[in-house]
This record gives sequence, C-alpha cells and structure tokens, in this order.
Amino acid sequence: MPSHSGIMSVIERAARKAAPRLRRDFNEVQHLQVSKKGPADFVTQADQRAEQTLYEELSKARPDWGFLMEERGEIAGDPNKPRFIVDPLDGTSNFLHGIPHFAMSIAVEEMLPNGKREITTALVYQPLTDESFWAEKGRGAWNTDTRLRVSARRDMSETLIATGIPFMGHGDFVQWSRIFGAVAPQVAGIRRLGSAALDLAWVAAGRFDGYWESDLKPWDVAAGILLVKEAGGFVTDFRGGDRAMERNEFLAANDVIHSKLHKLVAGALR
Repeated sequence: MPSHSGIMSVIERAARKAAPRLRRDFNEVQHLQVSKKGPADFVTQADQRAEQTLYEELSKARPDWGFLMEERGEIAGDPNKPRFIVDPLDGTSNFLHGIPHFAMSIAVEEMLPNGKREITTALVYQPLTDESFWAEKGRGAWNTDTRLRVSARRDMSETLIATGIPFMGHGDFVQWSRIFGAVAPQVAGIRRLGSAALDLAWVAAGRFDGYWESDLKPWDVAAGILLVKEAGGFVTDFRGGDRAMERNEFLAANDVIHSKLHKLVAGALR
C-alpha cells in the first residue's frame, strides 16, 4: 500500500471528518418537503458545514497556509507557503435532488520560483462510496491503495467522453453545442454526471476516456487535474496549450485520445 505524505494524511483525515455529517445531510435532504426554498437552503447549509469542518481541520494542521474556498473565497496566508483549494461539495445539484454522485475536492497549490502556481497534492473523496482518489506530484494517482491509470483506448469510436452542459446563464451554450456536434458522432457515448471533480477522477481511473468542459472554478478542477496527470493523462485548454486554468477550458484524456479530441474541439471552434 502506498504511504501518504504528511500533508496527504492531513487532507484525507479532514475529508473523513467532514464526511459523516455530509452523508447524514444527504439522507435528510431526500425526505424534505419539496418547496422552492427548503431543500436548497438545507443544501447550502450542508455545503457550509462541510467547508467549516474542512477549514478547521486543515488550518489546525497548517495555520500559516492560505485558502481558496467555494463558500469563503480567498483567505490569505503566508505568501511564501502553499495554499489549500477546497470545494466541500462538488455536485450540489445532484445532492439537492437526491442523486448519489458528489464529492469533496481538496488540492494543495504551491508557488514556483518563476511565480507560477502548481498543484502538488490532490484528493477527490466520494463520501457515499468511500472512494478516495488521491495524487501527489511524482508519486502517481491512486484510489485508496490501487494505482490509477488513464484509459488505454486508442479508437475514438470506443470512447466514453464526459462533459458538463451549460445551464441557466452558466457557460456558453453555443460553443458547447458546436463541440458536442463535432464530438458526438465520433464516440461511443457522452455523459454529463454533474461533478467536474469526479469526472476528472474517473478519467484518471480509466472509467471515462476523455473529458471537456469550460466555465469552471479552480476548486472544481484543481485536484482532478493532478489526478489525471499523475495517472498518465494530459490536461490542456481547448487549443492544446498549458493554460487550462487561465483560459478556463479543460480537455483531458490519454495521449492518443487527447490528440484526436483536441482536433475535433479546435475544429468546432474555428
């Protein structure tokens, strides 16, 4: 079984501390009376409670580190130290509707000497299935103690591709439709499961062969990007460059499928 670094142990302990309450809240939300406010307010509170637990546990272990969090935003720390990027509940709509597909996403971002930032540690934890997808730079990607590898498929006609669909003012539906129109006829299927963190973890695990999405937040994808890279995959922007976070465009797959997917996406956007 691979040994965790100290910081990975801290992150996993924090996630497991927040998990029981999140599981209880998920079971509770299914029994709430359907109304315009009740369930949504309850899920917001569940999200905030999980984030509070993660914040308390992580800041206790690394009090001088900063945070970038979904609910609290940016919390400054020592500028010379790493920071945590945290999404306590990725897949909020699934949670709200009683769909058991959501996760916590926690990443560590370090500043490089050239001023750029780099993700060095990542965890995507699914509290209902107890799946712990984790990675550390240079040490591979894992699901608990099982090594993760991206899919070995080479033929686009055999691939299952994940994406996110724009909704209610989020995302560019015209752009997405053009990409969908180019990709769908070439692949075995396209899936939209509602959690970018798990989509990327599943690419790392070889369950999905590829993934594209845009208009996401850093906390949605920070951990997942490292998982895919450490599992032997590639993550780029839609132009095939290394500015995915900057451009807010994410294209992930193994080397061969990434190249083919990139050509389809780039062609659709010309």
